[in-house]
Amino acid sequence: MSNPIFTRSDGVWLNEPEQWTAQGDTLQIVTDKATDFWRETHYGFTRDSGHFLGFPTAEAFTAELRVHGDFQALYDQAGIMVRVDAQHWVKAGIELSDGRAMLSSVLTSERSDWATAPYEHNAGDFRMRATVANGVLRLQTSADGKLWPLVRLAPFPEADRYLVGPMACTPERAGLKVEFSSFRLTPPLGKGLHDLG
Repeated sequence: MSNPIFTRSDGVWLNEPEQWTAQGDTLQIVTDKATDFWRETHYGFTRDSGHFLGFPTAEAFTAELRVHGDFQALYDQAGIMVRVDAQHWVKAGIELSDGRAMLSSVLTSERSDWATAPYEHNAGDFRMRATVANGVLRLQTSADGKLWPLVRLAPFPEADRYLVGPMACTPERAGLKVEFSSFRLTPPLGKGLHDLG
């Protein structure tokens, strides 16, 4: 049975794209021109124009989703976002940088950082998982939905609620086609740090 989360009424767009459709378990979007999430570091500018469909969570949760994307231009990106407000958020997924698809995460607390690593699997079809509990963020990725190695472990603001969901940006162009599916939002998994399941 498909999970109709993308058509739930509590999903809230931040910067709704001109082109998108949601049906059952699938959300398809085409990015608008010059969209991004970034705050200050290195470049000196702030961008809060990326596409994000956020769903409310409890104070602790695990969220995961599957992403299909045709990444072609510098900084093309798609994945998952967890957001408290405009100054406190994380985005993680695939981003095209230095001529290749990179596993990328940007953690923002007033200012953004950026961590990347070469992605050794099919960047056009991947999964991301975010768990937030007790002031800690845990990011994981998966190529097959079975093994979930750690991407990042970091402090994260404690809040009564968060918004979490799919994110996509194209700072240098418009027209990235992305399909999100298999989005699940549950209580935190509570697994050990090096449990890959």
